[in-house]
Amino acid sequence: MNRLRTLLSLLAFVVPTSQAIEIHGAGSSAAAPLYKIWADAYAKNSKDSVDYQATGSSAGIKKIKENGVDFGASDAALSLSDLKKAKLIQFPSAISGVVPVINLPGVRTGTLHLTGDILAGIFSAKITQWNDAAIVAANPGVHVPVHAIEVIVRQDGSGTTYNFTDYLSKVNPAWQMANGRNFTINWNPRLTQVKGSGGVSAAVRKTAYSISYIDYNYVVQDKLDFALVQNRDGRFPLPGPESFSIALSGSSWKTQANFEEMLTDKPGVKAWPITMGTFILLPQAAVNVEKTSATLKFFTWAFMNGDKFVNSVDFVRLPDALQARVFKEMTTVTDQNGKPLHWSLP
Repeated sequence: MNRLRTLLSLLAFVVPTSQAIEIHGAGSSAAAPLYKIWADAYAKNSKDSVDYQATGSSAGIKKIKENGVDFGASDAALSLSDLKKAKLIQFPSAISGVVPVINLPGVRTGTLHLTGDILAGIFSAKITQWNDAAIVAANPGVHVPVHAIEVIVRQDGSGTTYNFTDYLSKVNPAWQMANGRNFTINWNPRLTQVKGSGGVSAAVRKTAYSISYIDYNYVVQDKLDFALVQNRDGRFPLPGPESFSIALSGSSWKTQANFEEMLTDKPGVKAWPITMGTFILLPQAAVNVEKTSATLKFFTWAFMNGDKFVNSVDFVRLPDALQARVFKEMTTVTDQNGKPLHWSLP
């Protein structure tokens, strides 16, 4: 945080406009609880307001590319070439993880062990019974029911799906060849498709013998049962802030600010294998200087004052050094003539 404050002190902030501004954002449903709690807290400290719509990562990317919102939000980073082509910048706002969630009568949460191969088999509809030999072998001492698996997946373009399928692609060659990683997947028609993280949570809670994948904050907030996933070191760590942070430490985010690097399948005995970042997308050259400046002001405030809110919705805050790198990225935003924007804090 000291590094961020030092960077802030180097900027010649302009006097803010007296007119209240409403900022509009759209995208990630996974990160919606974070942006909404930041927005509520920000409204108490600023005359500006933030309206965020959880439309899914793909829709958020589309809207910011079309200048339909002031910021887009995605749980998967765009490549450098895509950013350059779309004339956008991006930076992470927090860290989370994707977790398999289950509604499995007779099986306590956190006791079912699943490997990447088993998950790939389930979500490609090749493993269809809970008492499949592979599941039974991975779970000695766990009484898995003799019942068909009810598989629930995301229908909409989802960064959660992107990270989940990136993990499956890394650990299961058959999945990689058949499906790869993407925001949307051509799911087997036998699987049940729903929209949004909230839709996944509701469907799993009401469907016995079901499994899906969802963002960690929903696991905690909605009290969902979950399964453990084998990581690269052959262990089955608990999902949560510690295991997400360990996965982050195994990446080049801290050393090189390489935000495009996926955080799945990272080394570490306690690393959660499906860790992910969530990202903000902004125009490199502001179409509306006032609105873009207000957006930058909001996220600067969030990084400086919003850590307690990050924790309260079960995300992991960015380390101080990483926040400083993010802020430097924010200062590259310009107007249409290439002049850097400056913004004041509330």
